[in-house]
This record gives sequence, C-alpha cells and structure tokens, in this order.
Amino acid sequence: MTQARYRDLVEWPLMGTALIFLAAYAWQVIGRVEGPAAQPFETVLWITWGIFALDYVANLWLAEDRKRWFIWNLHELLIVVLPFFRPLRLLRLVTLLSVLHRTVGETLRGRIATYVAGSAAMLVLVGALAVLDVEQSAPDAKIQNFGDAAWWAITTITTVGYGDLYPVTPIGRVVAAALMMSGIAVLGIVTASIASWLVQRIEENAEDVAAAAGDKAIAAEAPLRAEIAGLLAEISALRQEVTHLREAISRDPQH
Repeated sequence: MTQARYRDLVEWPLMGTALIFLAAYAWQVIGRVEGPAAQPFETVLWITWGIFALDYVANLWLAEDRKRWFIWNLHELLIVVLPFFRPLRLLRLVTLLSVLHRTVGETLRGRIATYVAGSAAMLVLVGALAVLDVEQSAPDAKIQNFGDAAWWAITTITTVGYGDLYPVTPIGRVVAAALMMSGIAVLGIVTASIASWLVQRIEENAEDVAAAAGDKAIAAEAPLRAEIAGLLAEISALRQEVTHLREAISRDPQH
C-alpha cells in the first residue's frame, strides 16, 4: 500500500477521532470535571492519542523517502508528543482543517469560505478551550468561564485586543501568542484571496467590455465595407470596358 492510498483511507476516520477528542476535552474543561469523574475523559483522550501515534508511525513507514518525510513533517511528531502538554493537545485538531481543505474543491470562493468559516471558528474554539483550561484555576485569573474565554479568543484573533480579559499564566500567554499569529495568518490569507478574486472579476469585465467594443466596431464597419465592395465592383466593370475599347481600337484603328 502506498502512503497516498493510506492517507485517503484514514482521512475521515482521523477526522472522526479528532472530533471525539474535541468533545471529550471540551466537556472536561468547560464542566471542570476533576478527580475520579475525569477518568473516562482521560481514557478517551489517551485512546485518541494512541490512534494519532499509530497514524504517524504508519505514515513514516509507508513514506518513499522516510528521512525527507520525517524532516518535512516535524509538526506531526509534535502532535504525537503533545499529551505531555495538556492545553497544547488541541493542536491535533489541525487534522480537521486539512480534511476540510481537501473536500471544499479548488474554486477561489470555496477556499475563501473554508478559511474564514473553518479556520477562524476552529482557532477561536481551540484558543478558548486551551486558555480556559489553564486559567480557570489560576490565582487572580481574569478568564473564569467559557463565555469569557470565547470573547477573549475572538478579540485576540481579530487583533482587536480590548484588554478587558487576558491570560495571567505562562502557558496561557503562550496560547495567546499562538492565537495572535494564527489570526494574522488567517486574515492575511482571506485578504489575499479576496484581492485575487476582485482582480479576476476586473479582468473578466475588461474582457467583456473589449469584446462588446469589438462587436460594435464590426457592426459600424459593415456599411463601409459594403460601399467599398461596390466601388471595387464599379472599378472592375470600368476596367473591363476599357479593355473592350482597346481591343476594338486595335481591330479597327480608323474607327
């Protein structure tokens, strides 16, 4: 089996695994489930980690050039080792975005909608859950519930930054920095896509205007061409008459 064939087969199962992981993690964080009650959720999280670890090993094994694949996919290895950094486990959800990007098609408008709705929503959710996980139990924390975390994530990813809510823990600030950079990247991609789409529309309109102008010019030239054709026909007739006269004179010079 080739690596491409394997990735096609496991694409949707991995997406389902990522969604299960997201549901378990969100329930545990938002509900502040701790102690023995959190054990089922931790079990689900570790099972999903095992699935992602097996997927990484399978991709490495099936790669044609394993050394090259390993170097160019270090982020995949990072996703595997993330269980040791609880809030950063959410980076596994990049699987959702990669699958979504492959299924939206190749049209420019489809890509714009995907990046705006998919990437922005996922980043807001991931950022909110990650910062809430580390902030809600910290002393002097400003972010105490999911509503606060979601509001903070939205103002951060849009680079508004009101400053009414902010993380106070080191890991929370790392999450904030990552969300800021991700927000700038997403907004940049969206802006570039919209600009490209506008340029394409302007070029299409320019081509339509040029084609319409060409049709009008052709229509305006039609009578002139007809008149020229008539003149050419008269000139041809005159030439024939002159030729006949020359022939008659040559036959009878005294005429």
